[in-house]
Amino acid sequence: MKLHVIDTGFFKLDGGAMFGVVPKSLWTRTNAADENNMCTWAMRCLLIEDGNQLILIDNGIGSKQDAKFFSHFYLHGDASLDSSLKKAGFSPNDVTDMFQTHLHFDHCGGGVDYVGDNKDKLQLHFPNAKYWSNADHWKWATEPNAREKASFLKENILPIQESGHLNQVSLDGKSPFSQFDIFLADGHTDKQMIPKIKYKGKTIVFTADLIPSTSHIPLPYVMGYDTRPLLTLSEKEKFLKEAADNEYILFLEHDSVNECCTVKNTERGVRLDRTFPLSEVL
Repeated sequence: MKLHVIDTGFFKLDGGAMFGVVPKSLWTRTNAADENNMCTWAMRCLLIEDGNQLILIDNGIGSKQDAKFFSHFYLHGDASLDSSLKKAGFSPNDVTDMFQTHLHFDHCGGGVDYVGDNKDKLQLHFPNAKYWSNADHWKWATEPNAREKASFLKENILPIQESGHLNQVSLDGKSPFSQFDIFLADGHTDKQMIPKIKYKGKTIVFTADLIPSTSHIPLPYVMGYDTRPLLTLSEKEKFLKEAADNEYILFLEHDSVNECCTVKNTERGVRLDRTFPLSEVL
């Protein structure tokens, strides 16, 4: 089995939204804000190559939205979904499984394209892939609450089902993949799926929006986007203790600097241990 980092570029989000009740005087120590209070974040995905399977976990924001939409997020950087796949030696046609941790636009927008300039017609970016969600989260995304409605874009989601490529992970968390287990987290959004990958005797956890960056390791650092922040606190506490006790490697989807980190137990609770690129593990 081989792992490949798939960088899809950077975007910006409001620092206050990313850190919730934590004061700006604290979060700016690790995340500099621009004149608009925006901080830079990665959209880092992971490709698992294993025999005849090529499994992509998340796919970034995509490129099909209009200029007004993208103007809110200040996309930048040289990397893109397809250029990163090409660098790894693959094309979108090679992907066999598109695993979605959840269906917010910055995690799934790259999975569906407009057909050329025709904005009335959509097609899958990975035409040969099974697309994976779960029944509860799919319902949550297709019948969105008012708080999350702007994050669930129908053009990113409905074509998956209409194409016949939608597959659902069992809600008991049983993984359809031999390469990783799955646990469900409900604080950020309902039934977010977090993969725990078995690799060379280690456990690599694709932390998605449970732990977006190293700056979100301290328990109070919870995103304002989370629908159930107190539940996020509980889920983080349980997961981080497990991660420290078992020396998990955390693969960070949104950290603009660090690909991976480990955590450790301290007198102040679980804290960052060290950061490193995934290549150190490969």
